[in-house]
Amino acid sequence: MDRPTLDERIRKSLIRFGKKNPFCYRLALPLLAAEVFVSRLVRHLKGSTAKLCMLGSGALFFAVFCSFSFPLFTGNQTALGIIDFGELDESVSLAAEEASATEEELSALQSEVEGQGDAGVSESFRAEEILAELLAHNAELEQEASETTDEGTDRDPDAKPEEIDPASFSPDDWRLILINKQHFIPADYEFSLAVIKGNLQCDERVTKDLQRMLEAAVEDGIRLDIISPYRSDDHQEELFEKKIKLYMKGGMSYLEAYQEAAQAVTIPGASEHQVGLALDITCATYRQLNEGFADTKEGKWLAENCYKYGFILRYPKGKEYITTIEFEPWHFRYVGVEAATYMTLNDLTLEEFWEELF
Repeated sequence: MDRPTLDERIRKSLIRFGKKNPFCYRLALPLLAAEVFVSRLVRHLKGSTAKLCMLGSGALFFAVFCSFSFPLFTGNQTALGIIDFGELDESVSLAAEEASATEEELSALQSEVEGQGDAGVSESFRAEEILAELLAHNAELEQEASETTDEGTDRDPDAKPEEIDPASFSPDDWRLILINKQHFIPADYEFSLAVIKGNLQCDERVTKDLQRMLEAAVEDGIRLDIISPYRSDDHQEELFEKKIKLYMKGGMSYLEAYQEAAQAVTIPGASEHQVGLALDITCATYRQLNEGFADTKEGKWLAENCYKYGFILRYPKGKEYITTIEFEPWHFRYVGVEAATYMTLNDLTLEEFWEELF
């Protein structure tokens, strides 16, 4: 078999790059076309001229890749590799104007973005208030389940760790859907919402285990508040834009603020809140959404017990390089009792769980 030529090896590498990096896949085709053009041009050149040409084109490709190594959004559409330069210029100008914002203005915006402002709802409810609503809702679900099989119910709510078979997990299980910056919410993903209390909602298939967790917390003297479960697409986009604005007021450029915001607030279209599987949970004595919640008795109780009810601490400390999200001791994701138990005992994030089993 003939050995692949340099051109063929480069083309295969670019194609693999495009498949493995969904954020940059639109760069692969332009780079491939440019590589073909340059390689053919080099054939007509000789010696140092050809080497200089290749060096220059390589530097150009590297600069292009660095400039477009993250997605930008226009409305609810993902603009992968495509930039609206008019909007970018306007944002950069705004950053320059707001760089001199006073400490009072920054503090006010920080308060708006964090805490209840970051949760994005004017209401929050204690566990005791929520339980009454959940009991009524779950009673209806049980009546429906007596007539039809509820596929959303975990196989064994009281599963013992030694009885969990990793081979039983399926990538098609709605509870295990992987949603992050590399895996956006599928366009055909469907779910129904249930009212937790007031304007708070979550995926209705989560309510049974949520009720169990809140009841256990109350029994142990733990006073939990649920602040931010389901978020609409528009709401998530609004939160992300507020975070960008906060960093721009601090003197960052639009691009810098975007990259920084993406580590604090999930990119619209890649948030588990948008499918009702994530909850932000705090307590009456500590309502701020920051690392300090981990030191409260409520934060410690959740970290130690949430898996018993199908939840995981989604963005744990020390795993930021995997999740690409900073430590969030208030953010809990529903994955089902068996999967949550398996992940907790093996110290796995959802990303690591998928890599290991699927």
